[in-house]
Amino acid sequence: MGLSHLNNKHLTAAQLTDAKDALTALEASLQDIQVNLSADERKKYGSINEQNKLFVNKVYDFHNNAPQLSAQDIDWTEYEKDYTSRQNYEALIARMEALITNLKNAKILHDYDNYQDALTDYAYSNYKLGTNTSGYEVKVNELKQFFSRTSQESPPTT
Repeated sequence: MGLSHLNNKHLTAAQLTDAKDALTALEASLQDIQVNLSADERKKYGSINEQNKLFVNKVYDFHNNAPQLSAQDIDWTEYEKDYTSRQNYEALIARMEALITNLKNAKILHDYDNYQDALTDYAYSNYKLGTNTSGYEVKVNELKQFFSRTSQESPPTT
């Protein structure tokens, strides 16, 4: 018998409400910084690569340590605000991505459990169909459409 019920931890109604409320509060707190970019704008402005981040950091370090060498045409107050915002956003994104990964991992295990149980139910329905128990013919016919005859994974047999 294969593994089943790999994740027996489920959110309570209160936990789900708390999580949704927290997301709503997060969305509200970040509303002022939301910017909708088109696909072309995303491509145009892009995200600076690691090499360019090092370059930005080095210019920032030079400005802080030797301001007399900095270009006078740059609004250094705004540069510092952009620099700090970038760091703050990266930290928030990293935390959110970790949460997303953990949620996806939990969902994967629940998906797996559901699929294994559904396969078991389908096998049971096929068994009951073979015993001529009333009602199973319609169920089996409805469920067998999800199994391609040419796929590598065929429906379980009894």
